Amino acid sequence: MISKTVQEAINNQINKEIFSSYLYLSMAAYFEEKNLSGFAHWMRLQTNEENQHAMKFFDYLVDRGGRVNLGAIAAPRGDWATSLEAFQQVLEHEEKVTASINELYELAQKEKDFPTKILLQWFISEQVEEEKNASDIIQQLKMIEAHGTAVLMLDKQLGKRGG
Repeated sequence: MISKTVQEAINNQINKEIFSSYLYLSMAAYFEEKNLSGFAHWMRLQTNEENQHAMKFFDYLVDRGGRVNLGAIAAPRGDWATSLEAFQQVLEHEEKVTASINELYELAQKEKDFPTKILLQWFISEQVEEEKNASDIIQQLKMIEAHGTAVLMLDKQLGKRGG
């Protein structure tokens, strides 16, 4: 049986993962409006990935005999000045998620909850990838803005991301 403290923390993480999904869906809508369908595609895949993360935590709680308590999801931001600003928010958001996962890992360690630590190791590795992907796109967007070209090429590249 999972402790009430860890259960509550995982329920909070489910909320954060669903908010992440909602944020990326909002960004997809923004990019669709800007006629950048590749950027929108990338964000839609992020939306799906974040939903999968939430469900991974959801299923884990169920498997451990815990209770899933779903809270309200805050409304995400819906507009950005530039594509670069949107992806900078992606990176900032992923850094917050990383911090949250790390805090959850520390709690599991304190509670001597070894199964939760094992689950969280996957998420820790996943967050390294998430931050790197956002950072790489930010660097590309900065190069594009410095030279004023190639945003459509990056849009096409992002549109080829597999799910």
